[in-house]
Amino acid sequence: MKNMISLIAILAFGATAMAQQIEFVDKDNTIDYGKVYKENDNGVRSFVFKNTGDKPLVITNVQSTCGCTIPTKPTAPIAPGKTGKIDVKYNMNPGPIRKTITVESNATNVPEGRVAIKIKGEVLVKDQVNIIEKKKGVPTSSDQ
Repeated sequence: MKNMISLIAILAFGATAMAQQIEFVDKDNTIDYGKVYKENDNGVRSFVFKNTGDKPLVITNVQSTCGCTIPTKPTAPIAPGKTGKIDVKYNMNPGPIRKTITVESNATNVPEGRVAIKIKGEVLVKDQVNIIEKKKGVPTSSDQ
C-alpha cells in the first residue's frame, strides 16, 4: 500500500512537471487602444504570449464576445520557451471599446485551459467640416 501511494505521488508530480503553461506579456491580459481615430487606425493589435511550460502549447480556440472583434489563433503548437501571438482586429466603430476574447488551450496553469484577454479604448471620428456652412462664413466681394 505504501508503494502504491508513493507511485501515485510520483505520477502526480511528474504530470505537473510536464505541463504546458501560457503567460501573456500584456499587463492584466489587456491591450489598451487608447484614444484612436477611425481614419488613422486599422484596428489590428496582437496579444503576445509565452509557453513557460516544458511541453508544446496548443491554442485550440479563440472566440470573441461579438462579431465586431475578429481574433486569429496560431495554427501551430508553441514550443516550450517560445512566444506566439493572437491577432485581434476590431472594426473601429466610433465609441468606447470594451471587448473580451476567450482563449482555449491545453495550458495547465489556468482553469480549464481558458484565459480571458481584453481590449479597451475609444474610437474617435475626426470632425467633419460642412463645406456649405464654411462658405457662408467667408466674406465675398459683394459683402464689402
